[in-house]
Amino acid sequence: MNISNAQRATVLVHALPYIQEYTGKIVVVKYGGNAMVNEKLQNSVMRDIILLSLIGVKVVLVHGGGPEITDMLTKIGKKSEFVDGLRVTDRETVEVTQMVLAGKINKNLVNLIQNMGGTAMGLSGIDGHMIEASPKSEKLGFVGEITNINPKPILDVIGNGYIPVISTVGCDCSGNVYNINADTAAARIAGKLGAESLISLTDTSGILMDKNDPESLISKIRVNEVPQLISDGVIDGGMIPKAQCCVNAIRGGVNRVFIIDGRVPHSILIEMLTNEGIGTMFVDE
Repeated sequence: MNISNAQRATVLVHALPYIQEYTGKIVVVKYGGNAMVNEKLQNSVMRDIILLSLIGVKVVLVHGGGPEITDMLTKIGKKSEFVDGLRVTDRETVEVTQMVLAGKINKNLVNLIQNMGGTAMGLSGIDGHMIEASPKSEKLGFVGEITNINPKPILDVIGNGYIPVISTVGCDCSGNVYNINADTAAARIAGKLGAESLISLTDTSGILMDKNDPESLISKIRVNEVPQLISDGVIDGGMIPKAQCCVNAIRGGVNRVFIIDGRVPHSILIEMLTNEGIGTMFVDE
């Protein structure tokens, strides 16, 4: 797109109040969905994160990787089974999960940020016992319920000028490794860090009052409105746990939580640095 220097200056001037609002603050980005598997969108997200880092925002990137875990399990002849949207995780599956999340995906993202001019450091929830967990239920196996978040490894990485890139595997004091839901982990991490915002990239434009009407986006939801929206069926299916994570993040100390469409290029910048925004914002009651 060709724009003049004057137009560029205008864009920067309009973004200035938002830059000032976020500079020096922590913003947690939960990265998942189509934005992870589409190369063009992946590049867009990483550029957004690097730009925010360069203007003084302390970005923490938390990622999942369900589709890649499924692909790897398929390659080794293992079928994926889900209960209530969570992957049943036996010992072999958790080993594959650790390999894919903490290995391939995490290091690819770090490498991508570095190659685009940013500085990143890969972490998993095992490092420094950042994400401590216990079994969520016997039928799910090594799926973890978070018992504690240790923010020190994240803060140390931020303090040394790096963007932390966190894969959501957890551990316990006995050395067991657990598969942790990325939305849940991002919410708990954001709360523990006292983040200004948590931004969740999804494959939807946000929460719609009418699922068949893309123009019915609900731009702001107070956390005390969520139970009624669930009861009315406005929030349903896979969006229920995402919304509950948003509520938990707010109640954990995060100022604002956004569900935005990761399929829109530069959606993070549009949400953070413009007046309009593009998703659903959760705020305190």
